[in-house]
Amino acid sequence: MKPFERLLLENRAWAEDKLVKEPEFFKRMANDQTPDFLWIGCSDSRVPAEIIVNAQPGEMFVHRNIANQVITTDFNSLSVLQYAVDVLKVSHVIVCGHYNCGGVKAALKKQDPDLVIINKWLKHIKDVYRFHQTELESLATEDERVHRLVELNVIEQVYNLAHTSLIQHAWKHEHRPTLHGWVYGLNDGVIKELITLPPGSMISSIYQFDDE
Repeated sequence: MKPFERLLLENRAWAEDKLVKEPEFFKRMANDQTPDFLWIGCSDSRVPAEIIVNAQPGEMFVHRNIANQVITTDFNSLSVLQYAVDVLKVSHVIVCGHYNCGGVKAALKKQDPDLVIINKWLKHIKDVYRFHQTELESLATEDERVHRLVELNVIEQVYNLAHTSLIQHAWKHEHRPTLHGWVYGLNDGVIKELITLPPGSMISSIYQFDDE
């Protein structure tokens, strides 16, 4: 059996099992989605968003990319954010990174001439390193630097969210969503909370929008 064929068989088995346990499940799912959470996570195959928090279909709107970035010129992630906040009306936006992240590790090295596109994406993590260079270079080992940069990257992405007009408008007019920065441990499966920004959190005036 080819690998992709196994996936199709597993899908059929899952669908049949769902119907046995909940005959109305797919009819209910087809009608609408009302997730309370937007999850912005890493594309790493070891960090499946719904599984690690035991969420059910329909509970989370999910966007994943290399090293869980929120880049304000990336229309892909911004479109997901706008749909989640303005249409789905989510109450929480979670940025979840993970320790031992390959993207963060790569960002700590020189640019690979064979990975031209990925280099451009990783530049944003290199910027996070530059912002916190003194702290990171004070750490004794490479592993410690990777560990801490994973955390700092998550925190910076949460602030990137807060600096968007989408979030600031929702904070002012609808008093939501709360922003969360989490990091997942590959070694133990446990999520660590790093930062929480409730609606109306103070941000630097240079990032604020005049929204009357």
